[in-house]
Amino acid sequence: MTAAIDAAGSRVGDARAHDSAHMHVAGLAPYTDDLPETQGTAHAAIGFAPVASGRILALDLSRVRAHPGVLRVLTADDIPGSNLHGIIVRDECLLAHENVSYWGQPLFLVVAETRVAARRAARLAKVETALLPAVVDATAARKKGMEAVPARVASSGDVINALAHASMVSTGCVDIGGQEHFYLEGQIAYALPAEDGRVVVHCATQHPSEVQQIVARTLGWPLGRVNVQCRRMGGAFGGKESQCYVFAALAALAAAALGRPVKLRPDRDDDFMITGKRHDFRIGWQVAVDDAGRLTAASFDHLVRCGWSADYSGAVADRAVFHATNAYFVPHFHCTSFRARTHTQSATAFRGFGGPQGVLGMEAAMQDLALKLGIDALDLRKRNLLAQGERARLHYGFVLEDNVLPALVDRLEQDCSYRARRQAVEAFNGGSRWIRRGLALVPAVFGVGFGATCLNQAGALVQIYVDGTVSVNHGGTEMGQGLHTKIAQIVSHELGLRAGDVFVTATDTAKVPNTVSTAASSGTDLNGMAAFNAARELRQRLTRVAAALWNCTPAEVWFAHGRARCGGRGMAFAELCGHAFAMQVSLSATGYYRVPKVAYDFDAFKGRPFYYYTYGAACSEVSIDLLTGELQVERVDILQDVGRSLNPALDRGQVEGGFVQGMGWLTTEELAWRDDGYLLTHAPQTYKIPTSRDVPTDFRVAFFENENAEDTVHRSKAVGEPPLQLAVSVWLAIWDAVASAGGHAKAPALRAPATPEAILDALESIR
Repeated sequence: MTAAIDAAGSRVGDARAHDSAHMHVAGLAPYTDDLPETQGTAHAAIGFAPVASGRILALDLSRVRAHPGVLRVLTADDIPGSNLHGIIVRDECLLAHENVSYWGQPLFLVVAETRVAARRAARLAKVETALLPAVVDATAARKKGMEAVPARVASSGDVINALAHASMVSTGCVDIGGQEHFYLEGQIAYALPAEDGRVVVHCATQHPSEVQQIVARTLGWPLGRVNVQCRRMGGAFGGKESQCYVFAALAALAAAALGRPVKLRPDRDDDFMITGKRHDFRIGWQVAVDDAGRLTAASFDHLVRCGWSADYSGAVADRAVFHATNAYFVPHFHCTSFRARTHTQSATAFRGFGGPQGVLGMEAAMQDLALKLGIDALDLRKRNLLAQGERARLHYGFVLEDNVLPALVDRLEQDCSYRARRQAVEAFNGGSRWIRRGLALVPAVFGVGFGATCLNQAGALVQIYVDGTVSVNHGGTEMGQGLHTKIAQIVSHELGLRAGDVFVTATDTAKVPNTVSTAASSGTDLNGMAAFNAARELRQRLTRVAAALWNCTPAEVWFAHGRARCGGRGMAFAELCGHAFAMQVSLSATGYYRVPKVAYDFDAFKGRPFYYYTYGAACSEVSIDLLTGELQVERVDILQDVGRSLNPALDRGQVEGGFVQGMGWLTTEELAWRDDGYLLTHAPQTYKIPTSRDVPTDFRVAFFENENAEDTVHRSKAVGEPPLQLAVSVWLAIWDAVASAGGHAKAPALRAPATPEAILDALESIR
């Protein structure tokens, strides 16, 4: 796990550098906006709604059309196919035409000779609306019965009876804010008309096939006329899963209408105003323990702000329910999940997909319980960890078969010197008037994969050329996480080649069709296994060629270091490929993979919604200033289960990055809307992501050795989303520091994010 990065490494398990790292640092990695513009390229800009709720009475675009350089202005009336779209529920208009549902909703598209001209012209529209009441707050929406998707009630056991006979019940509520994705590369699409009435769309998307489908539906075309490509993205985090289709469809609409290439690249402010965020939650709880301090029941109320449309809200809210008890055995469970429709941007997928919100709700309750019991919160957590036998059963009935939580938590407790540091924190607080420290060690479980069974599949195309080099195409997208690098390692490992001989090409709907989103931490699980299957098929074909050449059995042939061998004989891999071509053996293969075992019945609240689970824990220590509410994260220790790591260097980067992004969500990144629905925090000046100065002063990451019990590619485990929820430990350490200011006599009312203002409010709540 501590091996140096080997740029030429080929084996699975090598700490190999990201395949584009050398281009990233040199500024040579081409993103969509860097592609050479074809002659005649026009530029588009979106005109959006200036109110959050209302009926459109008139849309005067005369000044827009008259602006110098404007080529065309498109409205809903200019859409030849369907204007109605949506990811699960078709409840979203590409361009609003009768009603406005949120401030920033696209109304029309301006196409001009230059981007500046298009943007200036878009501001000249006169929009007349009949204002309707804007419901921004989820609580108000609930009172009015406004649902984006139907509410869900999940239950197991007898919660009412268990609460009635409990020794102690913690009752409380926590407000959990949303989060802007703030990818470094903003939303962008570049559409080019192709021969015979087709279109090629280059865009920053996690889901090329979905973009293909929505572009085709918008234009009224068959899918075969639309080709979507994506070589790389500058970050996504879920924000380019569904939100990107608006920009791709509008660019394609304009390109088809004008018969010339069209690029659509909104600036950061417009991106903020148009696109969705992480769902914010209000979680209320009643959590009970018996005389021994063991959990007997948990009842939650999840109030979810979904925004103006359904998007992924149902699935996000469901995952929050799945993770509502986090890492603990709870014999009796109930949760009501209300998915509120509000006049705000449509909340969407975000790294963790509802899981971190569910975890935070449970951990806030555990912290409150520990305070009431007068014991260390870690002792309460360890007492209730999922274990073996009956105590390995999750609240929805599935029994963990590979649970390592007790061993993992014990190891982290020892490695981070938790007990000694707890004493040191108490000693520091006893002698400090204005600075308080807090400490929290928190475990977490994360289910990996898509809840919808049909999404757990992938395809890949692997082709070997006669010089022995290999081209790989698969349905996953590269957003900086190193997916292409890992897949190159998987293929080169299987064929016995150097990684430098394997080239992963841009994701392309014309090469691998009907792909699923690169999301749910499953990019490598799905596409890596599909590429592995294709590479194995090719290796078997070449094995038969070698066996025929050397008159040996296929079992005696093996591949390594760019050569094929059998006993004392051998030849270069490239030479063997030449023989295969001469013998008319195909050197192209498709690979397919579908995840087994996943099956779930939400109506019965029983089943297996995820293929496998990852485990982790983090210990965080913080300091807060009682006068200003300022925060310093002093030290973080993480122990993360990644199975058999395919690439420790990339996995470490994902753990560190995911944790810091989670810290931002829970400490600095605050979204604020006016009562009329206008987003106040829509630019870097008003929305604060973590910087290098916010990274923990002492940041330690280790991997827990734990081969995946399920048959994933080389027994690896996902690493994209699980580390983010470990940042809950930072929020709980802040909670602990605030509580210390009142002698741990009362639970502070701390909201998330724990900004300086929130910390000062929490301090006030215990005075």
